[in-house]
Amino acid sequence: MTRSDEPTRLANVIMNLFRDQSVATKQVVADEGSTVDLIAGADAQDDCAVFRMSGDQELVVGSDYVRGPKFRLYEMGHLTEYDLGYYLAAANVSDIAAMGAHPIGLLSVVRYPADMSDETFESIMQGIKDACRRFRCPNIGGDIGSAERLILSATALGTCRRGGALFRSGAKPGDLVCVTAPTGFAGAAMEYLRAQRPDPAIDELHLATLLASWRRPSARVDEGIALAACGRVTSCQDTSDGLKATVECLAAASGVGITIFEDSVPLPEPVAAVAHHLRLDPLGLVFGDSVDFELAFTAPPDAVEQLRQEMALHAIGEVTDSGSAVMLGSNGELTSLPGKAWRHVPDQAGR
Repeated sequence: MTRSDEPTRLANVIMNLFRDQSVATKQVVADEGSTVDLIAGADAQDDCAVFRMSGDQELVVGSDYVRGPKFRLYEMGHLTEYDLGYYLAAANVSDIAAMGAHPIGLLSVVRYPADMSDETFESIMQGIKDACRRFRCPNIGGDIGSAERLILSATALGTCRRGGALFRSGAKPGDLVCVTAPTGFAGAAMEYLRAQRPDPAIDELHLATLLASWRRPSARVDEGIALAACGRVTSCQDTSDGLKATVECLAAASGVGITIFEDSVPLPEPVAAVAHHLRLDPLGLVFGDSVDFELAFTAPPDAVEQLRQEMALHAIGEVTDSGSAVMLGSNGELTSLPGKAWRHVPDQAGR
């Protein structure tokens, strides 16, 4: 295990991973007549990356930080440094996807303790690179260097046609509330592993799926682009803070109410199995603090039918003028949304 200084890691790791990036990166076509070309990327090793942009378009920028050694599942031995790098890229690209933008680049900040080996450093960078390749969002540079512990942060860049970005505000009464895929996997994985009450059936049938939500999270880039291209999606947000927090945020930002129909909410089998084993409310896992990176959005019913032809989605509720987010139960009663929403506070346990 070797430990090199920053210039050596730039020469031996970064340049090796990102060699010829500027030449190999494909042109992004954001809209008819609007293009983005990467002129100087991580391979150039300049102070900044350079894009050449043409046409009538808007730049979308988002930034997210990921805990390093304080990441709960990493501390428990369920995630590797590669997984942390992959997660960092996915978390940031997911925000770009939620805006309906085409990703064009990721700037990553990787700060590491002095005793981190070159091999571990390269594993982090490889995770970032592989996720960026999957989401067509090249890691165009950023910052590396020493710190008292592992620190991971990034900024994602995207582009969309002028006036085409999706926002959290804009939902209207009568719109349907949809989600791109079932939620609850990440939250169920966390609850199951923290409980330290293993179940052979869950370990055999579901644990790999549950852990995949943390190890290989999926940013819904294609779905976000399709939602923006539809032109009739009225609001959108990713579910990185959990479905409950997302629905409540869409309602508050739009000044509307939202009614979720319990019978329409998908309950994945792995999530149901964990809930049964731990005697938890399964819908609490589906709506609670689960980092699933799905997209929740609102659109008129006929637009939702149109979108069904292009992508998988689940219509789970309706926008109302009540001013609150509630659930209509199978018994016909209205209740508050189940689960505990994520809150960004210093002593928040879980991630």
